[in-house]
Amino acid sequence: LLRRHGLYTSHLSKWRAQRKRGTLTSQTTPPAGRPALRRTPEQDDIARLTEEVARLRTQLQQAETIIEIQKKRSSLLGVPSSTLPDGER
Repeated sequence: LLRRHGLYTSHLSKWRAQRKRGTLTSQTTPPAGRPALRRTPEQDDIARLTEEVARLRTQLQQAETIIEIQKKRSSLLGVPSSTLPDGER
C-alpha cells in the first residue's frame, strides 16, 4: 500500500519521530487534477465578442437566405423588386 503511493517505511519512522518531538507540521498538498485556469478581463472580452460574432454571422446568413427567397419569388411572379411594398423587399 505504501509503495503504491510512493511512500516507504522510512517515511513513517521519520514522521513518528517528528510527531514525538512536536515538529511534525501539516503539509498541504495541492489538489489533484489540473489547476483551474484564471481568465483575465481581456480573455473574458474576447470570449464574449467571439460569441457575439458567431451569433451575428448566423443572423446574417438567415437574412441572406430570406433575400434570396424574395428574389426568386419576385422572378417567378414576374414582379420587379422595385414595385414590392417596403415590408417585402
